Amino acid sequence: MPAVSALASSSSVASTNKDAFSDLTSEEFVKIMFTELSNQDPLKPNDSNQMLQQLSSLRSIQSDIDLGQKLESIVTQGQLSTAGSLIGKYVSGLTEGGQRVVGEVVAVARNADGPLLRLSNNYLVPFENVDVMQGSLEEPG
Repeated sequence: MPAVSALASSSSVASTNKDAFSDLTSEEFVKIMFTELSNQDPLKPNDSNQMLQQLSSLRSIQSDIDLGQKLESIVTQGQLSTAGSLIGKYVSGLTEGGQRVVGEVVAVARNADGPLLRLSNNYLVPFENVDVMQGSLEEPG
């Protein structure tokens, strides 16, 4: 089964380049099948069903990866939107160094771990470390 082995090894390349695998057309798939059939030993035919199952499994895995990436993007956008709604509000939380700070949110940024809130006292608080949110400080009197 040299063609199947080649397909299996190329699938690892395709999984790293999602567009190449996702863009596989029906015509290209038929070419792969014909290549497989033309290269097989007539006395020991390969199981085409096995190849179809492998290809189906690869497509399913790629679909799962794509879905996971899209869901992660949606979660990140939701967190950034929620963090943005805190601008002008007072929060309490822990900085990345573990220091407890309180301040007014003046800006929102994003790093690889998620949204960061910049407070009026120049501290950065990761959104996930915020534990108290308050609309505004009460004016005395």
